[in-house]
Order: sequence, then C-alpha cells, then structure tokens
Amino acid sequence: MKRYLLSLGLLLFSISVTQAQNIVGQWKTVDDETGQTKSIVELYKDNGKLYGKIVKLLLPEDKGKLCTKCTGKDYNQPIEGLIIAKGLTKDKDDNTYEGGTIFDPEKGKEYKCKMWIDPAEPNMLNVRGYVAFFYRTQKWYRVTD
Repeated sequence: MKRYLLSLGLLLFSISVTQAQNIVGQWKTVDDETGQTKSIVELYKDNGKLYGKIVKLLLPEDKGKLCTKCTGKDYNQPIEGLIIAKGLTKDKDDNTYEGGTIFDPEKGKEYKCKMWIDPAEPNMLNVRGYVAFFYRTQKWYRVTD
C-alpha cells in the first residue's frame, strides 16, 4: 500500500512538473525597457510549430491601436489578433524553442527568436529576439487567473 501511494505521488508530481513546463498557453508580456505589463500573448502549436498571437492589449492608451509599422496584409490592422511569433520548433535536448521569428509591432522589426522556461521558475518565460549576436530578452509571466 505504501508503495502504491509513493508511486501515485511521484506520478502526480511528474505530471504537475510537466504541466508547469508547458509553453502553450497565455503569457503576460513585460517590456524590458519600461517594466510595464503590455499585453497577453497566447502561445499555441500548429503542425508541430509554436506561434504566438496578441489576444489583449493591457494599457488603456493601446486599446484599439493599429499596426502602422506592419507591412503587407497586417498594415493598419488591429494589434490585438496579430500573430507576432512564428514557426518556432522545440529543441530535442531541452525545453527551448527556436528557429522561428518574433515581430515587434512598435518598432516594425522582425527578429530571430528563442523561448525557454527556466525549470526553477516554471511560470516565467524567457523570450529572446536577436540579430547576429545582438539580442534582447524579455520575461513573460504565465496567466494564471
């Protein structure tokens, strides 16, 4: 009986750790320059690749804002609903996603992207945009409510 309870406890613990490491879901974005919480991005998978869409702008002055720095079909479209992360794939050795891009609608720039969850902080996502060896890393926080 003790063995059964111990096995059940280990199974439940491993499931909760796996869930905490899941990158799919909603994340609050925090501007690394201002420290402001700006939006909620939903990360989802499509055909084995990771994508991210802005589902809500949080600052009152950003409500209803259009993407004036976008190009193509996204030009002058609402920022809410804009897909900003595209085509990231999971590294086989760890919980890192890379190989895709991330778009900054305020600057109108697209960067290579890497995302990962630190096992010590399962509700915090590191999001790095980079060109060559220049990069910026933001910390996004899991939406739990």
